[in-house]
Amino acid sequence: MMSLLETTTFTEVAAETHVAEKSALDKKAQKIAFENNKLEKRLCRQVGQAIADFNMIEAGDKVMVCLSGGKDSYAMLDILLKLRERAPIDFEIVAVNLDQKQPGFPPEVLPDYLTQLGVPFHIENQDTYSIVTRVIEEGKTMCSLCSRLRRGILYRVASELGCTKIALGHHRDDMLGTFFLNLFYGGRLKGMPPKLVSDTGEHVVIRPLAYVREPDLVRYAEVKQFPIIPCNLCGSQENLKRQEVKRMMLDWERQHPGRLETMFNALTRVVPSHLMDPKLFDFANLKATGSAYADGDIAFDEEPCSTAESKPNVIQFTDSSPSRVADDW
Repeated sequence: MMSLLETTTFTEVAAETHVAEKSALDKKAQKIAFENNKLEKRLCRQVGQAIADFNMIEAGDKVMVCLSGGKDSYAMLDILLKLRERAPIDFEIVAVNLDQKQPGFPPEVLPDYLTQLGVPFHIENQDTYSIVTRVIEEGKTMCSLCSRLRRGILYRVASELGCTKIALGHHRDDMLGTFFLNLFYGGRLKGMPPKLVSDTGEHVVIRPLAYVREPDLVRYAEVKQFPIIPCNLCGSQENLKRQEVKRMMLDWERQHPGRLETMFNALTRVVPSHLMDPKLFDFANLKATGSAYADGDIAFDEEPCSTAESKPNVIQFTDSSPSRVADDW
């Protein structure tokens, strides 16, 4: 049997071990909380910067936030609500979901979530799923038809609700992916703009997540524990060209960290005189004038691997970099 001294020593060691373990857990929890807070601040800064850079939201706007039930649209709504609290202007937010009657779609999840948030919302019920599956052959891509149907319905709903802006949850990687899809399969230098006017000329569409990386949205969804609803219509089509492009981009980022950010910055620094579109630059009437030309061959004098820090007008999103957005946003 253990002596009284041995018993006391064992008890003290156990107590000290418990205190040490509790201290380690507390430090880990504090670190996680710090990183989560830093992530939220970064997302708010990037969304605020995009809104300011492209004048996405103006005083008196009624913004229709399209909520699909995916991580991106949840994050967009969450961040816009936070920014509205400190924005220098007044604007309204109404969340809209299009229930396309996909099998297994839980119709109660979004209404319950939005009611709990206290956000005005509208659920539009339209059975586009049956239309798409009836018209498109099995194994074929459904995205194009589904997108056209969804777009037309959302435009109509925006008009009925009196919304002046339609906010979509596309992020930086979506925009880059679209650029490569058009480049590889469409033969066009065309991307996904942060702000556009609809085909009918009646609606302004904005993408507040334009500067946000998808990995940050994945982590933010985990932190916030959003009630994610998977898409069983297009999300399960692994043979889509978009999925191929996404895998290519992920491979690039793994092999060459920072490459995606560099390519995204390139979309903001277009030099039409060094491309080949005569509609963007008047090559036919280009003449030597004897005067220096700002976009001339000097462009080739730059270091090909110069860093973003040495280049003007390059968007950078390090945690330590100052925001270009007014403090109020």
